Amino acid sequence: MLLLSVSLQSHTLFSVSRVSSSSSFSSSSSSRPPLLPKLSSSIFSRSAARRFPCALTFASKVRGMAELVEDKEAGVAVCASGSGVGAEESMELNRSRTFLDARTEGALLTGIREEVQAGRLPPNVASGMEELYQNYRNAVFQSGNPRANEITLSNMSVALDRIFLDVQDPFVFSPHHKAQREPFDYYMFGQNYIRPLVDFRLSIEQQLEMIVRDSDHIRPSGCVLGHNIVLISNHQTEADPAVIALLLESKNPTIAENTIYVAGDRVVTDPLCKPFSMGRNLLCVYSKKHMNDVPELTEMKRRANTRSLKEMALLLRGGSQIIWIAPSGGRDRPDPLTKEWHPRGQAPFDATSVDNMRRLTEHSGVPGHIYPLALMCYNIMPPPPQVEKDIGEKRVISFHGVGLSVAPEIKFHEIAGSYEKPDEAKEAYAHAIFSSIVEQYNVLNSAIHGKQGLRASTPTVSLSQPWK
Repeated sequence: MLLLSVSLQSHTLFSVSRVSSSSSFSSSSSSRPPLLPKLSSSIFSRSAARRFPCALTFASKVRGMAELVEDKEAGVAVCASGSGVGAEESMELNRSRTFLDARTEGALLTGIREEVQAGRLPPNVASGMEELYQNYRNAVFQSGNPRANEITLSNMSVALDRIFLDVQDPFVFSPHHKAQREPFDYYMFGQNYIRPLVDFRLSIEQQLEMIVRDSDHIRPSGCVLGHNIVLISNHQTEADPAVIALLLESKNPTIAENTIYVAGDRVVTDPLCKPFSMGRNLLCVYSKKHMNDVPELTEMKRRANTRSLKEMALLLRGGSQIIWIAPSGGRDRPDPLTKEWHPRGQAPFDATSVDNMRRLTEHSGVPGHIYPLALMCYNIMPPPPQVEKDIGEKRVISFHGVGLSVAPEIKFHEIAGSYEKPDEAKEAYAHAIFSSIVEQYNVLNSAIHGKQGLRASTPTVSLSQPWK
């Protein structure tokens, strides 16, 4: 999807990009971070554990995400009579356990087919679930991790369970969706699902902390002090939010957890995407690219975008916001000349979209800062080579290194001073941000695909591996 390139006077917001969800460069597996969650990173929220104290009596070492689900549900069941169970907890208890009870690959795949036969699962969704399982399994085994089979079964049993749960009782996203952390922690679910796909030995970053460590609007802990931060980025995969969070979690987990992603409608309607989107803070809009797919829905989509625009304005007025937005017109595609995946594979940033975001930030009454962010992660989940109109694209998945880089703030007045016409200044500002992202992306490309690692650093892009 893409950021809507429209004026603030019209009732169309941004058409937005689609979002959905370490060690040295040596090949030693001993330097890899754990691929399965420890108890401290349980997919069940800490606040939920406090509400159900008897849940803390479970085994101290949790082996996988599926077992975490079972443990939590058991805890809720034991405590329910004494503490009361809300609607969400009740739903967790009174539902099918087809996938959570599966202990083998055959049982998982059989469960999909049985749910289709029972009329509880549409055949097209079932086909996507089975394909997702096969591709995810192949990618995890590609990592060479000796626990690949356990990791696959653990993560996919929960993923299929959450997809199936949403098919039975579809979740409806509000214009400003807040990450669902309880009774089931969808944020950690997404992190634990994507983690085994990231080769941290080959991953690289220039952290946000390195750019703003001397500023007065972010503490070293990642806490925002009143100011708004806007990260204008290229967009690579449905897993972008999870990749960003995984690369930031060793130093700045607060930034990762609090970031709000401007998301297109497809990631909040595709059954295979929705559970991962539920774990992120989102501002939901309808893509300009798909605005007129169903003509009778066009006006409804415009009104929804207006509501999202108002939500964003209110958030910025309150301050202390971190908003990620990608004005690229969609996910990056292969460069027409080099055939390599690159931000240039999309059209340059839409100047009106960038300017709308700048004006919202500047007119909020709160200090704001706009940073160019470059992201490289297309290998782990590349989009289709061409934009597809229909929901339900094929998910190609791989194990690979990823990269993230954030450049210093680019201030509009420093660019606009060289231009007399506002439109020229607007175009120049968007071009400056896009050029910064391309420059950073090229460094990441040299580090990861060129296998230069930290040696790819330049005077303006200093790379690191803080998880090492």
